Amino acid sequence: MNIRKLDLTSKRDIKKFIQFPFDLYRSNPYWVPQMRADTRSVMNKDTHPFYQHSDADFFIAEEKGKTLGRIAAISNTRANRSRNLNCAYFYFFECVDDKAVSEALFSEVIAWAKSKGHDQVYGPKGFLQGDGIGLLVKGFDYVPAVGIPYNFPYYDKLVKNSGFKKKFDYFSGYVDIEVGLPAKVRRIAKKVKERSGFWVKRFETKQELLDVVQDIRHVYNGAFEGSEGFSPVTEEEIVVIAKRLLSLADPRLIKLVYKEDQIIGFLFSYPNICRGLQKTNGRMLPFGWFHILREFKTTKYMDTNGIGILPEYQGLGPTAVIYTELEKTFQEFDFEHIETVQTREDNIASLGESSHFVMDWVKTHRVYEQNL
Repeated sequence: MNIRKLDLTSKRDIKKFIQFPFDLYRSNPYWVPQMRADTRSVMNKDTHPFYQHSDADFFIAEEKGKTLGRIAAISNTRANRSRNLNCAYFYFFECVDDKAVSEALFSEVIAWAKSKGHDQVYGPKGFLQGDGIGLLVKGFDYVPAVGIPYNFPYYDKLVKNSGFKKKFDYFSGYVDIEVGLPAKVRRIAKKVKERSGFWVKRFETKQELLDVVQDIRHVYNGAFEGSEGFSPVTEEEIVVIAKRLLSLADPRLIKLVYKEDQIIGFLFSYPNICRGLQKTNGRMLPFGWFHILREFKTTKYMDTNGIGILPEYQGLGPTAVIYTELEKTFQEFDFEHIETVQTREDNIASLGESSHFVMDWVKTHRVYEQNL
C-alpha cells in the first residue's frame, strides 16, 4: 500500500480523488454525492479564495492501482487566529474498512500538520463555513440534509483507532409539524415586532439575495465570532458560499430579520433535494439538472441549516420572530418533514430554543481531536 500526496496539476490525480467515494458508496441508498465541480474547485489553489490566506494538501491510499482511501489536510490560518489555536484540520476522509489504510492516511495528515508547526489535528472540518462538519455516528438509515456528511458506521472506529478522541457531537432532528409552535412563542414574536421594530424580509429571486450577500457576511461573522470551529468569512469566500448554496436553494425559504434598515439576523432553509442529487452522479450535465429540478418541485423535506443573530440583539426577542417564520415557511410550502441541522451538544441556548418545537433528534455527527 502506498500513501501519495496528489499533484494538483494532474487531472488524473484529481479525478481519482473525486471518484473514490462514488465507487465506495455505489450500492448505498443513503449516501448523497457532492457535486464534482465543487470538489474540483476547492482543489484549485490558483483560483479558490481559501488559498489567499491558508493552505491544504490532498492524499490518497493506493494498492496495485486501486484507491483504498483519501483525505485532505488543512491549515486554516484565519480560523486559528480567530480562536487563538494552532491546529490542522482533516476533511474529505473516505476509506475502506481497513485499519491499516486509515492509520496510514491519518499518519500522513499528522506528519503534514507537524511540518506546518501545528500542535493538534481536528476534524472533520472543511474549508469554508457552511461545509458539513463531523462524521455520522448515529442515524444511518436517514437521507442526509443537503451538504451534510453521510458515511459508513465503521468510520468512527477507524478514526478512534488512529488516536483521535471525541471533541463534540452535533445533533440533527425532525420537527413534529403536527404540534408546531406553542401559542406563547407566537405572542412573544408579535409583541417583539410591535415594540422593537423588527421585521422580516422575504426574497423572490436569487439575485435579490446576492445583492445583500456582503451584509449577510457581516451578520454571519458577528453572530458566530468566537464559536467553536468559526473562521471569519472573507468577501471572496462569501460569494463562493452563496453561489453554491443558492444553486440548491429556493430564495423564498431564506428570511432576513431587520431592525429598521439593518440586517440583524437570518434564517436559512432549503428544500431537501438529496434524492435528486443521488441521480446526478455528481454532475449537472447532461441530465443532472433535470433530476434536481424535478426534486425541487416534488420534495416534501425541508432542511433548516442556519439561524444567526447579531450578539447585541440576542435575548431581545428576534429568535421568537425567526421561529415563527420557520413555522410559516413549512406551513405555506406544505413540507411534511422538517430537519434542523447540526446543533452542537453543549449549545444550551440553541437546544433550548429548538425545544419550542417537539423534536426527534435522530442523527449525530462527531468531531474528533488529537494532540500532537
